[in-house]
Amino acid sequence: MKEILKINFKRLNHLQICIPKNKEEEARNFYCGLLGLEEIEKPEYLKKNGGFWLKIADIELHIGAEDLINQSKRHPAFEVDNLEEIKNAFLKEGIRIKEDKSLPLFNRFSFYDPFNNRIELLESKTKAIPK
Repeated sequence: MKEILKINFKRLNHLQICIPKNKEEEARNFYCGLLGLEEIEKPEYLKKNGGFWLKIADIELHIGAEDLINQSKRHPAFEVDNLEEIKNAFLKEGIRIKEDKSLPLFNRFSFYDPFNNRIELLESKTKAIPK
């Protein structure tokens, strides 16, 4: 068997999801306004491509702009601490959610941005119980 190169992966750097071209302001309202994410500077030479970049936890979420959006199972998944509180707030705001079956170690659900991008949120079932 051929020897495989050993790659020392350090951490996830960024995820990219896509929106239709010319929908950046609507996307900013959702991601920065509603979700409270921080927009970060996108390199000048990439700005002509549209979209924008965000800071989320210790990685970046790149919002790209393109002509064609396809239905897909692709999605980022983020661990959070207050899953039910988030879900209730999203339902109150009319954000479309998808109930996902829990996993052995996590409760979870997914939500959709205005452009049909699916984002999964997970909360550990073994988190510390507050005293």
